[in-house]
Amino acid sequence: MKAGALFRELKRRNVVRAAVLYIGGVWALAQGIAQLSGPFGLADWVTRWFVGACAIGFPLWVAFAWFYAWTPQGLKLESEVAPEDSIAHSTGRKLDFWIIGFLSLAVVLLVTNQFVLHRDATSQVNDADLKAALAILAKVPEQSIAVLPLSNESDNPKQQYFSDGLSEELISDLTQISGLKVIGKYSSFKFRDTHDSTAQIGATLGVANLIRGSVFQQGDRIRVTVSMIRARDGTSVWSHSYDEELKDVFAIQSRISGAVAAALKITLMGKPIVSDDKPPSGNVEAYQLMLQGHALVQHQTEAGYRDAIKLLKQAVDLDPGYAYAWGMLSVALVNQGQFYLTGAARQQAYAQARVAANRQQALAPDAAATHFVRGNLLSSVDNDPVGALAEFKRASALAPNDGTAMSFLAYGFGAVGQLQPATDMYRKAIATDPLRAGWYVNLANILIAQGKLDAADQAVRKALALQPDYPGAYANLAVVDILRGDHVVAANDAKQEADPILGPWVLAMAQQIDPDHKRADAALRGYVARYGKSEPYFVADLYALRRQPDDMFEWLQRAWDQQDPAFFSLLYDPFPLAYQQDPRFAALCNRAGLPVPGHLAEAAVSGRD
Repeated sequence: MKAGALFRELKRRNVVRAAVLYIGGVWALAQGIAQLSGPFGLADWVTRWFVGACAIGFPLWVAFAWFYAWTPQGLKLESEVAPEDSIAHSTGRKLDFWIIGFLSLAVVLLVTNQFVLHRDATSQVNDADLKAALAILAKVPEQSIAVLPLSNESDNPKQQYFSDGLSEELISDLTQISGLKVIGKYSSFKFRDTHDSTAQIGATLGVANLIRGSVFQQGDRIRVTVSMIRARDGTSVWSHSYDEELKDVFAIQSRISGAVAAALKITLMGKPIVSDDKPPSGNVEAYQLMLQGHALVQHQTEAGYRDAIKLLKQAVDLDPGYAYAWGMLSVALVNQGQFYLTGAARQQAYAQARVAANRQQALAPDAAATHFVRGNLLSSVDNDPVGALAEFKRASALAPNDGTAMSFLAYGFGAVGQLQPATDMYRKAIATDPLRAGWYVNLANILIAQGKLDAADQAVRKALALQPDYPGAYANLAVVDILRGDHVVAANDAKQEADPILGPWVLAMAQQIDPDHKRADAALRGYVARYGKSEPYFVADLYALRRQPDDMFEWLQRAWDQQDPAFFSLLYDPFPLAYQQDPRFAALCNRAGLPVPGHLAEAAVSGRD
């Protein structure tokens, strides 16, 4: 039978209508079963089983419709009905009514589920979330704000660095407004392209106001559209669109900062907002090169540092007076040398970093960024944590509302053994960037050194909730478990640590408290054989945990001689700190230029402030 003739025969026998009727009926019944499953406690598989069974039955139904016909006398085989007695037309009309009825019922059930039942359930959840968010926002100070990342509306997606850079610069500018709480980039950028309500965002970040907007750059023109929004209800406090020449981008940022201050009734006390990161010459090309380089530095990859250094060198060639770009170049060179270079290449990178830092200091001696960079150089290259702390203190004094300044200062306190000031400063920094996983891990390090294991455990778990793969988080958990004496849990945590240096070390540490001393000894020998040359400080930790101080001090001296970067965790590492009363510990601190525990470390830095 030809296809055309077959289709006409299917229509004559009402097979097509029967198939549509079957599908409509199954759809309606499935909708009904799905909606009734909740109230009657039916399992989810009931609906799936019903649809599956109906799918199997579909070809049987089609075959039935082909071989049988409805007649006034009931069902008869199609072959028993004479063509001249066919009632296909009247039967077809009845089937049409049934099809319309089933499809209408299915649509009604679907609409009810999606727009009534589903909406009610969703509304209950949203209402609960909203009430919780509003309760949090009721306690948030009005003079608080977060800058969500400005969206890149340019045709070129590679311009993302520019819109992100402007967002960061705006955050930096706003931190200069005294009395204004400003959330840092890491937390606010978590809400890029978010569908969360403004209340949820505000409650999560702990701010009453949000900045949203977009950047469109084309040729030498730029359009920045910005709105300030009340978090609690999403209403606009003010909005404005700036359509200017690209060279006026710095003026646009200043106007936005002033508008925020005016809206929140914050008086600037006549002090202008001056950003460290803008070229004093106003060279926009140099500024764009700096932003690109800055974005690549944040990738923390070998290629990223290499490309960033090229771009930053171009920026300072265009504008030799660009202090911030010199500082960014110094940071990129230090990080490249520390993480990806060795031998003469590393020392060459460090030498270039020092030249760049000196240029920055000569150009902008009173800029906060200058003191960040000098502190980084002293800490990472010169192994001078006392001098670094003095620089971090100066940077924090110049940028008191900047969370990054707080975190550097917290690190500086920890490196010289001032554990409580370090704890307080990390907590203060976290308040400005509450979704930044790394700062919780850093806080945990200090809490562990203070013996506050429960608080350290909570801090690490917060970091893992924010970023499950954060390097060092599981290592910290393992250390907490080691100090609690639980070698099984410690080993399990250690095995989840992805960092290639910390993972093997903390696993070997966990094995040292194994009751089976032979296994512990074997783990020690294996670690020393594989990592002794590259990680002498961590070998010292193993001996400290084994209560073998002679071996510990021998390996600590090796770590100092090799300038092992881990050495400068000495004054917040609980394992060697257990031997701080040993005269050899004080002698080692003196050789390394570190304050001796038990003495006021503040006295060691007072002459440098």
